[in-house]
Amino acid sequence: MPALSLADLRTQSPQDLARLTADDLRQVTNEMIDTQLNLIRACTDADVVFEPSDPGAQDEYALNPDEATLAWNLGHLIVHVTASSEEAAYLAAELARGVEFTPRRSRSEIHWTRMTTIAGCRARLEESRRMRLASLDMWPDEPFLENTYLSPRTGNPVNAAQRYLFGLGHDDDHLAQIEEVVRQALGAR
Repeated sequence: MPALSLADLRTQSPQDLARLTADDLRQVTNEMIDTQLNLIRACTDADVVFEPSDPGAQDEYALNPDEATLAWNLGHLIVHVTASSEEAAYLAAELARGVEFTPRRSRSEIHWTRMTTIAGCRARLEESRRMRLASLDMWPDEPFLENTYLSPRTGNPVNAAQRYLFGLGHDDDHLAQIEEVVRQALGAR
């Protein structure tokens, strides 16, 4: 089989995505982290905390109402995407092991104000890579891909591979935002 890429995932049917293996998911996880590292390759500490312009900013999940319309800086984006993907990876490992899905959050995210250096962003991405790949090592040799739950958003069944991909899809949804924040930060220097 040819190498799977992130671009391939955007064109796959839900049924095809449900059949992806842990090795497939490792491949696209590495591509996603490498893509994010590449996007921030020219950044400095000042770029991590640079306050971008984002007039449409709206975070419906903000715990602090004062942060609901705050434009996300690079540090905020990195801690957010990594926490989301790690959560998806952990829940996917449970499904792959045959554990019945129970709706809950399994999320750990440092507060974005603590991410202030480019070295910290790179380290967070590499740590997230390690954690996501380790979660795939928890999958049995023959994962329980028939173990599903119904998505509250679509009503469709979701298995371990698809749950894992939710995290990568979330990363993918934020790539353009990361790229725009980097563009603004570099332009402001």
